Amino acid sequence: MRVVKGIIGIVAAIIVLAVGWLFVAPPELIRVGSGYSAKIVCSNAFLTERDPQEVLETDVQAPGHPLLRIMRVSVDRATGVVRAGLFGMFGKGTALYREGLGCAAIPDGDVEAARARPAPLPPEADEPGEGLWPEGAEVTPLEDGELYAVLNDEALTGPGMRAVVVVKDGRIIGERYGEGFDETTRLLGWSMTKTVTSALIGRLVRDGRLSLDEAGLFDNWTDDRSEITLADLLGMASDLSWNEGYGDVSDVTRMLYLEPDMAAFAASMPLNTETPGGIGEVFEYSSGTSVMLSRLWQNAFEDETEALAYPRAALFDPLGMTSAVLETDEHGTFVGSSYLYATARDWARIGQFLLQRGVWNGRSLLPVGYVDWMVEPHPASGGEYGRGHVWRRASNAWLPGDNPELPADAFFLSGHDGQSVSVVPSENLVVVRMGLTPTALGYKPAFLVEALIETLGRPQ
Repeated sequence: MRVVKGIIGIVAAIIVLAVGWLFVAPPELIRVGSGYSAKIVCSNAFLTERDPQEVLETDVQAPGHPLLRIMRVSVDRATGVVRAGLFGMFGKGTALYREGLGCAAIPDGDVEAARARPAPLPPEADEPGEGLWPEGAEVTPLEDGELYAVLNDEALTGPGMRAVVVVKDGRIIGERYGEGFDETTRLLGWSMTKTVTSALIGRLVRDGRLSLDEAGLFDNWTDDRSEITLADLLGMASDLSWNEGYGDVSDVTRMLYLEPDMAAFAASMPLNTETPGGIGEVFEYSSGTSVMLSRLWQNAFEDETEALAYPRAALFDPLGMTSAVLETDEHGTFVGSSYLYATARDWARIGQFLLQRGVWNGRSLLPVGYVDWMVEPHPASGGEYGRGHVWRRASNAWLPGDNPELPADAFFLSGHDGQSVSVVPSENLVVVRMGLTPTALGYKPAFLVEALIETLGRPQ
């Protein structure tokens, strides 16, 4: 009995120590999981009005790390605070909703300080305009059985599809939505947000407030990093060290869920000394780069509130993107790498805007030639990435297996878990595909685009 009691005592002591350790110093992986859970549930609960538990189970736990399956989340709608933790207790993560700015992860837990930061006035609720999309809200789909045979083909739209919108000759001609989603549902674009960040920078270049050859970008870049230009960052060719790996604690997951000031963290990265080449010569895909770009364009404003209102004033309102919400980090920097929510129809507006080379309703919002520069392949990427935060390679084309031959002028916005906007100028075609489709499933939306080109190009 003494031995049994001794073993029980040792086990109890170990449990007490483990619980104390998890409370006082939880591993960073748990904190990343908690922060991710709180942030995703917060954004969906407040921006899309989806059920928090359904979001936790479907969007966070089902496709994610096994650790996420034991996360528990609480939502306080009165205060806009969402908390998550392992079993609801350990490694607590916090997110805060603010009107007009969506949700921000609060890694240091200081909700009141985050709430006190400047925020733009929430946009007034605009009634849909009269007339056909995109000038208005009216959509008149084609009565085309072959088109809808493509849109109803689950192999082409992919597992976890939530929205497909097809724009031909400037009009929406067909769309399809997954169960529980429709044309009013805001959807997260993940890394498609990067291309929107490039468009915002283009607006400021047009107004003379930024220059693509500007260097000496951050005060702490007093070494060789002072030679990095805005153009180097836009082409993902800064030569800064970065780990974009997901599923563990990496540079990108640390930035998104453990760092209150994401831009400062990204700007602290040293130059890469292990890979041959230098600034402008090495392609390194980096969400940290896009967050730094957000901080840089926001620094062009003396008034932080004016900066926070700029995406809507400069881009979303002119394009009629009434659903768009670009979220910030705890310190007020837009997470220009990842966190733009908008309806599929509004994502289509971004694609159409780029197809029209930055012209909307007869007005040029970007510098002449800027979109051509954006989509020009950057030499450092081997032709796969453009100079301005846009892909020249079809989404998931790097996966094993065959790939379709799309027109050479096609370019792409591409985001985590199967988000894509494909722009094919020679076909006057934009295809939006949104969903929850992890890369491991092997889905390639380029086959959907290929099928639509073939179907729409057939003799009438």
